[in-house]
Amino acid sequence: MTWRRTAAAVVAGTTTALALVACGEEGAGVDGAAEPGATTATACTAGEPTYGETDEEVAAQEVDDEALVVYSGRNEDLVGPALEQFTASTGIEVSVRYGGTPGITAQLLEEGDASPADVVITQDAGAFGALHQAGCLAPLPAATTERVAEEFRADGGDWAPLTGRARVVSYNTDLVTPDEVPTTLEELVDPAVASRLGVAPTNASFLAFVTAVRVLEGDEAAEDLLTGLAEGGAQTFEGNGDLVEAVADGRVDMGLLNHYYLYELQAERGADQVPVVNAYAEDGGPLSLVNVSGAAVHTSTDRADDALALVDHLLSDEAQAYFAQETNEYPMVDGAPEPADAPQLADVRAPALDLDDLASLRETQALVDASGLS
Repeated sequence: MTWRRTAAAVVAGTTTALALVACGEEGAGVDGAAEPGATTATACTAGEPTYGETDEEVAAQEVDDEALVVYSGRNEDLVGPALEQFTASTGIEVSVRYGGTPGITAQLLEEGDASPADVVITQDAGAFGALHQAGCLAPLPAATTERVAEEFRADGGDWAPLTGRARVVSYNTDLVTPDEVPTTLEELVDPAVASRLGVAPTNASFLAFVTAVRVLEGDEAAEDLLTGLAEGGAQTFEGNGDLVEAVADGRVDMGLLNHYYLYELQAERGADQVPVVNAYAEDGGPLSLVNVSGAAVHTSTDRADDALALVDHLLSDEAQAYFAQETNEYPMVDGAPEPADAPQLADVRAPALDLDDLASLRETQALVDASGLS
């Protein structure tokens, strides 16, 4: 499976590499050589966010400057235990500002190099694409990035994928037969299908999926998708958790989701109480997108060693096993055990896509708003 066009070449040397960037030498490695594909700004300068919208609830959260400050676009239930593992094993206290990935990313872009963030965690590769372009991410050393399976490494070498999430159509087996499940974009917008489908149009995962359609198929294809869903009568939900529950309860026949929501609901209710199956598209198109969460060190950090230690911890065997076993997401480290109930990641036919290209969220949001789906 190829997600990116070329393997990343990354700098060696931990503190030196991070310190150079924190001092404003964006795109420089240990010896000052340009990083591969370094097309970022010369510094993380505050400005109008190019990804997401600022969120008052995110901005209102206070952080402890005496602790290692983490901006997390993933919720506390998902990443909190891994952060607790880190503190328990290192003694380094963390202070976390939580929010949705779009809001967290917009906050970082608005703050620029005045941000108190030391480490950034998001659920979407596109967010890192935007932060990379803005010059807000410090290059990571090879010892860190090379823990990630080669096909998943970020081209810029300044963020590390942590987990993968496969896009699926989850369907109620009491209401839908396997041959009725859509496997292409064209089938998805067929009124006979769209009227039975649920989506969460404000969710970052849905927006990333539509952005992938734009990148792979063009804006017109994305417009056709959104219009087809809206005009076909697709039901909308606030979030993926609400959507998978609606599928299980028979309030909607099918839902466009990430693979792990089914397993979360099965753990809560019992597998025999959830008549739902995940269907994986096999054409290698946008409907089989695998997006990744990740972690990075912010260029503004004055705690480079501690920040890198946290990124390394999130790539450790302990943390990767936690993500696979407790969140049912795919680990990104070679040899880490995969979720027990999901197909092997190697068997998921993800499209060939540089995930950094998913950074154009605002354009996608405009299309969603214009479609009337949200």
